[in-house]
Amino acid sequence: MSAVTLTDIVKRFGDFTAVHRMSLDIPQGSFVTLLGPSGCGKTTTLRMIAGLLDPSDGDISIGGRRVNDVPIHRRNLGLVFQNYALFPHRTVADNVAFGLRYRNVAQAEIKRRVVEALDLVQLPELGERYPKELSGGQQQRVALARAIVIEPDVLLLDEPLSALDANLREDMRVELKKIQQRIGVTTVFVTHDQTEALAMSDRIIVMSKGRVEQMGAPEEVYNTPASEFVATFLGASNILPATCTGIDGGMAALEVSDLPNIAVPPDRAPRIGGVGPAKLVIRAEKLDVLPAGTDPDGRYSVVGTIETVDYQGQSARYFLRVGGYALQAINMIDDHPLPIGAEVSVRFRAKDCAALPSEPRA
Repeated sequence: MSAVTLTDIVKRFGDFTAVHRMSLDIPQGSFVTLLGPSGCGKTTTLRMIAGLLDPSDGDISIGGRRVNDVPIHRRNLGLVFQNYALFPHRTVADNVAFGLRYRNVAQAEIKRRVVEALDLVQLPELGERYPKELSGGQQQRVALARAIVIEPDVLLLDEPLSALDANLREDMRVELKKIQQRIGVTTVFVTHDQTEALAMSDRIIVMSKGRVEQMGAPEEVYNTPASEFVATFLGASNILPATCTGIDGGMAALEVSDLPNIAVPPDRAPRIGGVGPAKLVIRAEKLDVLPAGTDPDGRYSVVGTIETVDYQGQSARYFLRVGGYALQAINMIDDHPLPIGAEVSVRFRAKDCAALPSEPRA
């Protein structure tokens, strides 16, 4: 059963169209992420689901009920925003209880559910504190407790982790996913952070300029991008011009200047329709950079030169010159990265490549 269904949703602001004919089914109990750069329409879509914005065209259904004309307070949704929107003059417990009091829940039931919600977000002893006495991570947990205490049909999260520092952000994304799995609430999460989307989602909706570029499981979207935009936005990719010289059993034979001829497996070339111009996509972490002369070990291998090294502690990002191409590779390292100027062997496997049509899809 679909928890949320969008059917040909359009949102216009004057002459500007922020969302173009978007259709989407969000399964009950799933964690779905709207991913894309600023201005792509992801927050606008979330706000239409919430009832904060009215669609210009199309239908929105929650739990099988059309809600276009249903106000936000009657949609039974939990919302967490980037700034948390806590009431500074109310205690943590009062902040969490706000939605329940608005629904005229009995006082004894409010107390019980607030205690359960604060336990769930690991803040059992902080009910009498005020927001100004809490850290950013604690405030985020209070906002989440306030959203889930009403037992919403759908939980809507608009970049709730973006105000946190890097380490706390990583911890909180793990905790947030655990809580969602524990209570089983359908969740729609908005972010521009690819790592968050890959780590947390059952399904990712990649958006660009108000349109859906691709939707699917994280591994599907990552390994088999539907467009050059998806390939470049979701991870670091090398995209090279190629020519498809033939398809045999779904296997696409690609010719790329300065590289060996490459046979891309069918599951990595589903959009190649036949002979003609194409593009080869190789993720940066799929290129192994090794000292020159290293045995290819059954892989494709080309000679390159390291032009720049971006040292990242446990890994290094190499910027390479391979023939006429500037490539990048991300490799784990022991102690020291290979030096700038070194001639190296660059290895990769066919199954780590993807093929795209040369022309963008309509």
